[in-house]
Amino acid sequence: MAPKRPVNVAGSSGGFSDRVHAISRLAKDPEIDVIVGDWLSEMTMTIHGTGKVKVRERLGDRKFEDLSWEEQLQNAMFAENFIDCFEPAIDDIVKNKIKVAVNAGASDTEVLAKLVQKKIQERGHILNVAWVEGDDATGAVKDLIAKGEGFRSTMHNRTVQEWGLDPITAQCYLGGLGIAKALSEGADVVICGRVSDASPIIGAAAWWHGWRADQFDELAGSLIIGHLLECSSYVSGGYCSDFKDLLKTGKHINIGFPICAIDEKGHGIMYKEKNTGGNMTVNSVTSQLLYEIQGPQYYNCDVTAQIEQVKFEQVGEDRVKVSGVRGLPPPPTTKVGLTGFAGYQAEYHVFLCGLDIEEKCKWTEDQVRYELGEETLKRFTLLKFMQNGSSVIDARNQDVATVDFRIFAQSKDRELLNMRNPQGFFRKSMVTFLQSCPGASLGNDVRQAEGKPYYEYHPALLPQDALQQRVHLLWDAPQKVIDMPLAPEFSTYDRQQPSYETKDPVDLASFGPTVRLPMGKIVLGRSGDKCSDCNVGFFVRHDDEWDWLRSLLTVDKIRELLGPEENHGKPIDRFEMPNIKAVHFLLHDHLDRGYDACSTYDTLGKNACEYLRARTVDIPKKFADRGFV
Repeated sequence: MAPKRPVNVAGSSGGFSDRVHAISRLAKDPEIDVIVGDWLSEMTMTIHGTGKVKVRERLGDRKFEDLSWEEQLQNAMFAENFIDCFEPAIDDIVKNKIKVAVNAGASDTEVLAKLVQKKIQERGHILNVAWVEGDDATGAVKDLIAKGEGFRSTMHNRTVQEWGLDPITAQCYLGGLGIAKALSEGADVVICGRVSDASPIIGAAAWWHGWRADQFDELAGSLIIGHLLECSSYVSGGYCSDFKDLLKTGKHINIGFPICAIDEKGHGIMYKEKNTGGNMTVNSVTSQLLYEIQGPQYYNCDVTAQIEQVKFEQVGEDRVKVSGVRGLPPPPTTKVGLTGFAGYQAEYHVFLCGLDIEEKCKWTEDQVRYELGEETLKRFTLLKFMQNGSSVIDARNQDVATVDFRIFAQSKDRELLNMRNPQGFFRKSMVTFLQSCPGASLGNDVRQAEGKPYYEYHPALLPQDALQQRVHLLWDAPQKVIDMPLAPEFSTYDRQQPSYETKDPVDLASFGPTVRLPMGKIVLGRSGDKCSDCNVGFFVRHDDEWDWLRSLLTVDKIRELLGPEENHGKPIDRFEMPNIKAVHFLLHDHLDRGYDACSTYDTLGKNACEYLRARTVDIPKKFADRGFV
């Protein structure tokens, strides 16, 4: 049989906060075959997973399945705003015969699938809705812990016992072949829980082209395309270091959602919506690739992608070809996120202005510590005083010259962080205000000073044979349930990904005279989080700059650029992607326990790259003379 034409897959959401009108806009395009979207994250899965446990505890002996439909909707834990995105698009989805595959089901996927089916019927249409089960691994994890499994963290290598928290809930990351199976059985809409962000794209391409489970090169290509598509407009101009080019032309407004034409080889042409802002360039695609990767091997339940030789080519205006990815068998494990209750946290802010900011911060911290006293200080698991910014001399206005001094606390003692408690954190420490340094001011909203529960996230590895992925077809009566088999082949990979310095480094002096400038004047990059790991990738625009970049950016150089306060002395991995002129670093356990418990401003690791790009290095003058990013 002749191969099918490429399948056009559109990314409509990179998270629960993405633009609500995305599916509606994309569904109006008859050339699109499949709309995918990602509504989940480590933060939302913590919220949904712990929420589901609380609901079941509140029900007592009553089973959730025995509740009325209205009660189930009131208590279900799924991404509610998915319905706001999906419902207005139903008519166009039907008209243009577009398939939809999303991971919005969170911890109550079946309820969301049934709600989607109901909304379709209310619009007077019939579409086949399926849902994928298997991501809730709470029972399997607890059983294995009881048998002695340590579930060592992929971030800091501590076991659950060393972590010290009891897992409340656990969700594992499923692959895309369950989605492909649902589509091949006739599904029009597939609702998933915690599949990996790229899995809906794997599923769409595997269904369309009829790939077998052992076609690892093709699956790996779609996996990396999925990584590019899953964060929607990140790849079409958002979060790209050369953003000023879009600002100059007004194209930073209404950045278009991305689409990829994926062919039978797993190669793709990335493009974006017509008549929208943003752009699709090698730079924008490279930026998105560097976001959230953790080494040269990219793992999924279905396949492992080897990405060192990935290649991006500008093949037309807003058209980028993706190729060069090699496929390997998947690992016998999948990532599983364990959530544990860690305590309560609170914060408040003092605003400082003018000269001698360092001394003013010390004055404030010393007074607060004295008022709290030694015995109270022992009750905190964490107490941090953080200067945010510096006061600019001759600033254009007072706000620009104002520094945010953040006082951040965590404790397992709820009463300590009760802001109405006269002996608590806030009431005891803020009494220093009338003896404070000059220019101090309190914010007029202190609601954050009230303790709120917070959780810690413990990512580990779960054997794939400990989970059971099932596909449920809602249109069949009785409902058809399909058990998904494991991958036909696995490979075991070292827990430590390959890490290396550059081969045959070039003497930096050979590039001629230099000027001292921020590295980001000619170097682009992107960073992001994977729990408490922070990954940072850098790349250059011109071929003759590649030898300079790879020779300059060693692990030691990154430690130097981080500076003494940001270089935590933890492991840093490094690898290269020469075809896209990129060097990537993985900063292990850099983000203080990850988003759910993080005490720093950069909770998602997105600021790390821009911080490093602003650090000065010796740049060859001939490169600087070309003009800046």
